Amino acid sequence: MTLLIRDAVAADAPTILRFIRELAIYENAEHEVKATVESITASIFGEGSVTSALICEREGQPIGFAVWFLSYSTWLSRNGLYLEDLYVTPDARGSGAGKALLKRLAAIAVEKGCGRFEWSVLDWNEPAIRVYQAIGAEAQDEWVRYRLSGDALKAFASGD
Repeated sequence: MTLLIRDAVAADAPTILRFIRELAIYENAEHEVKATVESITASIFGEGSVTSALICEREGQPIGFAVWFLSYSTWLSRNGLYLEDLYVTPDARGSGAGKALLKRLAAIAVEKGCGRFEWSVLDWNEPAIRVYQAIGAEAQDEWVRYRLSGDALKAFASGD
């Protein structure tokens, strides 16, 4: 069983959307998915996109994906690689696909001279946390992530 990690292309947008929906179901957040094939095509593969994606295949069939972008550390004065999402289909879990995607992302980070490779994980996702700990990743417990979105974002931006 050979795994292939490749750069995603625009024709992968329907597969990426399927994986996004499956991930959202796993995370009990399917109702939050607003993505469409068209929005994925524009935001990942469109002109000026700052986002990239990888597809993991086994025997020619997509079994997982990762979406990432470059971030920046002022303290290091270097780019970092931020992993937005990584997903492997349930029947392919335990096959090494997740670790292979992480390894390819680490290689991209090194190739690009990044000082960091970071991501977030839900605190209840023990299987993922075990994988991350096994590869030497460290939790950043002292940081709390904040988010503005939807109406709150619009209200703040407009000064309301």
